[in-house]
Amino acid sequence: YNRSEVRLNGKLLGKRPNGYASFLYNMTPYLKKGKNVLEVKVDHSRQADSRWYTGSGIYRDTWLVAAGKDHFAQWGTGYTASINNAGEGVVDVFYDRVGPSKDLDVVVTIKDGGKVVATAKNPKQLVIPKLRPWSVDDPYLYDLSFELRRGNEVVDRSDMRMGVRNLSFDADNGFALNGQNMKVKGVCLHHDAGVLGAVVPREVWYRRVKELKDMGANAIRMSHNPQAPALYDVCDELGMLVIDEASDEWEFPKRKWVEGWNQGKPAFEGTFDFFEEWIDRDVADMVRRDRNHPSIFMWSIGNEVDYPNDPYSHPILDGDNAGINQPMFGGYDPKAPNAERIGKIAERLVKVVKQYDTSRPTTGALAGVVMSNQTSYPHAVDVVGYNYTENRYAEDHATYPERILYGSETGVGYDAWMAVRNNPNIFGQFVWTGTDYLGESGRWPSRGLGTGLLDFASFLKPRGWMRKSMWSDEPMIYAGTVPLRREFNRWMPEDMSKFVSQDALDNWNYQEGDTVRVMCYTNQPVVRVKQNGKVVGTKGRDDEKGITFFDLIYTPGEVTVEGCSASGKVMATYNLNTTTAPTALRASMLDPYKDVEMHQVLIEVFDKDGHLVKKTDNELNVTVEGPGTLIGLENGDNRDMSQHRRPSSSVATGRVVAYIQRTGQGPITLKATMDGCKSTEIKM
Repeated sequence: YNRSEVRLNGKLLGKRPNGYASFLYNMTPYLKKGKNVLEVKVDHSRQADSRWYTGSGIYRDTWLVAAGKDHFAQWGTGYTASINNAGEGVVDVFYDRVGPSKDLDVVVTIKDGGKVVATAKNPKQLVIPKLRPWSVDDPYLYDLSFELRRGNEVVDRSDMRMGVRNLSFDADNGFALNGQNMKVKGVCLHHDAGVLGAVVPREVWYRRVKELKDMGANAIRMSHNPQAPALYDVCDELGMLVIDEASDEWEFPKRKWVEGWNQGKPAFEGTFDFFEEWIDRDVADMVRRDRNHPSIFMWSIGNEVDYPNDPYSHPILDGDNAGINQPMFGGYDPKAPNAERIGKIAERLVKVVKQYDTSRPTTGALAGVVMSNQTSYPHAVDVVGYNYTENRYAEDHATYPERILYGSETGVGYDAWMAVRNNPNIFGQFVWTGTDYLGESGRWPSRGLGTGLLDFASFLKPRGWMRKSMWSDEPMIYAGTVPLRREFNRWMPEDMSKFVSQDALDNWNYQEGDTVRVMCYTNQPVVRVKQNGKVVGTKGRDDEKGITFFDLIYTPGEVTVEGCSASGKVMATYNLNTTTAPTALRASMLDPYKDVEMHQVLIEVFDKDGHLVKKTDNELNVTVEGPGTLIGLENGDNRDMSQHRRPSSSVATGRVVAYIQRTGQGPITLKATMDGCKSTEIKM
């Protein structure tokens, strides 16, 4: 990232300004015997060129590829697949080869767990007779291989995982996967991972996506650019639907807030200067690179390119502006680019997508729907995404009955989900955001935006538990607390009679006699609360705000909340405990599978009673011995502005994740210490 140039022995191999695009250059003409010098240069002097943290330099995998003169072209093999009425998998394949030879064949084989289920020479289509479809609940994958052969000699080979599924979208009935209507429970994700920055290994993505899946999510929107290929592999394996998105900016720059979020005078650096020359290629390469992933179910050509007066404008902005929920930056500006240009660009980019894939619909994330409705933009795409515009769902469904609608970016509020759950024509939402991310920070201290359902360390935050109560079918309950003390929470409203929060921490350390509001997030119909073993309250689940609360007088000990069935059977419990000083550390592995290159070690802090100590002023210290390097310690705290790559960390939530990069074979030992605590160590 970004504006890269690659040279070999002083010869320019190519340039690529887009810092999120994958590309390949042919080195062959410039190689020489002996020493060769490969130079990769980036120019990130335009520092405020994005609205979030981008990273710089080389932050994704780089490969040196060797092949014969006859070989498959880059992204030249692949498939589209569907399920026919007989329940068979119909797989249409394509293969593009490069080279002088005319006597070569392509053998295509589909395997199921090592067993060949279909194979043919130079085919256009294969059929899987006894199909196991890919779905979010059962993301079943086959192995698909292409062999370029001269007789029995394999000249080149391309292998991939393959999933077979049917997608359908309807303006009245929403989205169906394999013929089954479902609600898309999605999150938006940027590409960083806290202390790791923009270099995020597959192992970390796997654990993060698994946490989101366990929370109840079934979809991810790549915000707002193509992401690392490994992330799409993870989504294929775990069963997450994906919106692949091309860009956040088109032909004119957006505001970049350099003095503070939506404060001061904005900068106007960006990617607009190479838009006209490169956008068709960037969109095409996104589709060509990623089209073999069954998880991808829509292609997005852009995000919020229709932001009112940022940069486009239209006379309708001088009206009552009903339904525009974004900052307006004034009324109609005749000097600004006319919004009708958006529709023309959208039509152009949709054609690019469909040149390479017609098996999935196109979409876009609209921010100024009222303005965009005056253009051809919503008509150019197949499915229309609304950002923070739930109040337009009913009106626009009536006005444009053929329009397929969903929430492409929404807040985490309960009402935003009810607008999806209670409307059959709105098939889903993508919450901003799945995780906390770097950039778009608020006032110091703040290293990123804290809207995530997961924190930087990929642990569920209270609002993640709240989301689980809306999305998960697994019986669950969570309890967070707030003392009803004005000096403790000056942000509280004057009228506390109905106050609830989706950000209440699970703390039970207060002053004797405090009135503490215990707020419960659950998907069960009845909530029961016990204080020190005694039942102190029972209520039906609050379906108006999704949060059921009880006011208790604080005494040290334990509070247990129970999510119960209508008959009173306990289906889920959650405990709050008063904690004392930390006395012990415990380390455990978070590695999602064997043979990882990046180990993830969880270090937790406990008191004498074995309760997790959520807050301590003591600092955690870590040492690593053996063939491994400590890359960083992530405590998940957005307010911690210290250097996270040092071997010490504060502990914000009672736990820290240590990232250990393996540098060789053999055991690695991590040791963790803290003043006043029994140390711990673990071998990898």
